[in-house]
Formats: sequence, structure tokens, C-alpha cells
Amino acid sequence: MTVTHDILGETVTMPVDVRDGSNATVIFDVDLDAARALAPAGFEVIESAPGRAQFALALIDYKDNDLGAYLEVGTILFVRPEGGGEDGTFITHLPVTEEFTCAAGNQIWGFPKSVEQIEVTNTDTTTRWVLTMDGELVVDVTLPRGGEDEMPPMALAAYTLIDGRPHVTAFTQGGSGSGVHIGGEVSLTLGSHPIAKELASLGLSPETVVLSTWTERMQARFEEPSAL
Repeated sequence: MTVTHDILGETVTMPVDVRDGSNATVIFDVDLDAARALAPAGFEVIESAPGRAQFALALIDYKDNDLGAYLEVGTILFVRPEGGGEDGTFITHLPVTEEFTCAAGNQIWGFPKSVEQIEVTNTDTTTRWVLTMDGELVVDVTLPRGGEDEMPPMALAAYTLIDGRPHVTAFTQGGSGSGVHIGGEVSLTLGSHPIAKELASLGLSPETVVLSTWTERMQARFEEPSAL
């Protein structure tokens, strides 16, 4: 059975496919209790080491996507449902640059999207992303760009809240032109916006970077969400 959604007068047919995009991720080592403070009820933050957790900053340039072309910045916890369940992600904030994907993300999956200002500057070896909200800097991050590895599609799970009820969305992500950079080589400045202060509460800094990744040609597929 085909599932569709009416988004701003247009029909979106599930699943949603990303045919081309570029994706960077920075993984940080953070305090477990600080991460727990950002997690919703019903989920437990995954402990990566005693008293520690990991937190991700995802930076995506969607070039060919069922929801259009746009930029996106995600702040991400790694969680599982309380009482057991599949490990997955919970996105705390998901700024984007276009209204249609914002409406689709909110309505279909419960992703916390908002339309904001995102500026990207790429060189042959680096990518810089600057997120501004309400006229205030949230984050200015520069990290390595480039790689030659293939990344086979991985089956993943994203947890969200839709009308306050927890849901899970199965998705796959893979691509080519991928590289992994351990530690260092990341420049990070947090601004004065409340979300920047939230990130600062986790202790995000270049010194807490575990690794960064880059995928030049990323593909993904997002399924219809299911209630837990």
C-alpha cells in the first residue's frame, strides 16, 4: 500500500529518497548526565564509557532529494527506548534552509526542523558551516573534507516524538567519496544563541572531538515512521 502525505499542497510519496548530497558529521565525547538532560522521557542515552556519551553534529547539503535541495544542521543524541530496543538517534534541533522540507520533516516524522540561515564554504580540503538563528550565531564549524572510500548503505533508526508519542523511523544511508578523520582538525566556535548555550553545556570543543567524517556523494532513504 502506497503511503502519501499532503505537504503544503504537494504530495509526498513514501519512502523519501535522497539521490545525491554531501554529508559531514562531527562526533564529540560528552558528559553522560549533560546528555541525559537533553533526552526526552522514555529514552535512555547510550553510555559510550563510564559516565560518558557521544553527541553528533551533522551537516548535510541535500542536492537531489524528494523534498528538494537544501542545507541542514542536526544536533544528535544516541539513544535507545527505555526498557530495551534498537540503538538509534534522537535529534534535538534540525535547522534547514527551505520551508517545504521543514513542513515535511515536522509533519511526516516529527523531526524538529525550523527554517534558519546556514552558510557553507567549501575548499578542496575543508568545509565550513555557519548556523545563525534569530540573528545570533549558534555554531561556526570547520572540518576536513574529502575521501576515497565507499560507504555501503547502513540500516539505521531515528527516534522522534509525534504529538508527544515516541516513534521510530527506519532509514538507510551510504555513499562514496568518504573519509574518516580521528580527533583534531576541527575548528569550533559556539555563539550566544540559546541553542549554542545548550551545546556549550555538553562541553563541545575541538578538544572533545572523537572523529569527523565526510561523504561527498551520499544517498539515503527514509521510511514511514512507526509508533512505539
